[in-house]
Amino acid sequence: QVQLVESGGGLVQAGGSLRLSCAASGLTFSSYAMGWFRQAPGKEREFVAAINWSGISTYYADSVKGRVTISRDNAKNTFYLQMNSLKPEDSAVYYCAADRTSSSSSYYLTNSLRYDYWGQGTQVTVSS
Repeated sequence: QVQLVESGGGLVQAGGSLRLSCAASGLTFSSYAMGWFRQAPGKEREFVAAINWSGISTYYADSVKGRVTISRDNAKNTFYLQMNSLKPEDSAVYYCAADRTSSSSSYYLTNSLRYDYWGQGTQVTVSS
C-alpha cells in the first residue's frame, strides 16, 4: 500500500532552519505531484508548497515564499522542504501529500482536496 513518511521535524529557534523529508513507497513516485501542508492547533490545514511530477513547477504559500524551497528526487522516491528563517508562526504539524496528476496547475496543486495520499505528519516547533 501507499506510504508517505515524513521526517526532519523538531524544535528550532526563530531564525533557524529545518529540512523536512517525505519518503514515498507503494506508488509510481514520478507520476505524482507532491505537496506540503501544515496545521497549527485550532487552525485549519493550510497549503505550504507543492511541486509537480517532474520538479519543474513549484508553488509556495505567500506566508513562506522566499524562505522555503521544495524539491524532489524521483530516483529516491523522496521530496523535501527546506525551511529557512523560521518564525514562531511556522510552528505546526507538517504533512506531505501525493496527488496522482500530470497537471502543473497551481489551482490543483495548492488544493488539499486534490491529494490522494497523506503522511502522518511531523511536528515543527519554532521558539521565539
